Order: sequence, then structure tokens, then C-alpha cells
Amino acid sequence: MTTAKQRRLVAFKDGCRYGKFGKTKAYELIAQERIRAYKMGGKTLIDLDSVDEYHGSLPRVESRASQAAELRSGTTDAPLRRLSRRSAQCCIKRTRSAQ
Repeated sequence: MTTAKQRRLVAFKDGCRYGKFGKTKAYELIAQERIRAYKMGGKTLIDLDSVDEYHGSLPRVESRASQAAELRSGTTDAPLRRLSRRSAQCCIKRTRSAQ
């Protein structure tokens, strides 16, 4: 016997609060089919599992400190534009003075 997985559906406002985004972003994500939404009468319900999947698909952000350390050690070809101009200048000065 197969059991159907229950959907975790909540009101639109609660889905936005759970996902930590506003209603405009929610409508964008629904249009892009990044999160799932359903209509029940006049109410829009958001599937919380799809919000979790969306959060799981977001890229991880690297800290500037780790990027600067990689630049100093010469282990990466990361572009300097990812760092602020001041951080990049400090890294370049330190790298030149270490040589």
C-alpha cells in the first residue's frame, strides 16, 4: 500500500514569513517555478517543502577573509573584483612585501 506524502501548505503571508522574503519576491519565485503555490478558492497557499528546496539551491557565500587568504597563498585564481578595492590593495601589498 502506498502512502501519499502530505503537503505542507500554508497561507501566502505565512509562506513569505517562513521563507524570509516579501510578497513581490514570492510572486517572482512562483512565476519562475522555483517555489510551488496552489489556489484554494481565493486563497494562495505556498508549499513549504518547495521553499526548503529553494533555500537549499542557493549558492554559498564565501567570506572576504577566506578569499584574501587564498590570494595571499597563491592557491586560487579568484578575481580581485570579488574583494573590495581596499581589501584587494592590502592583499597585493602583503603579497609583494612577502616576496
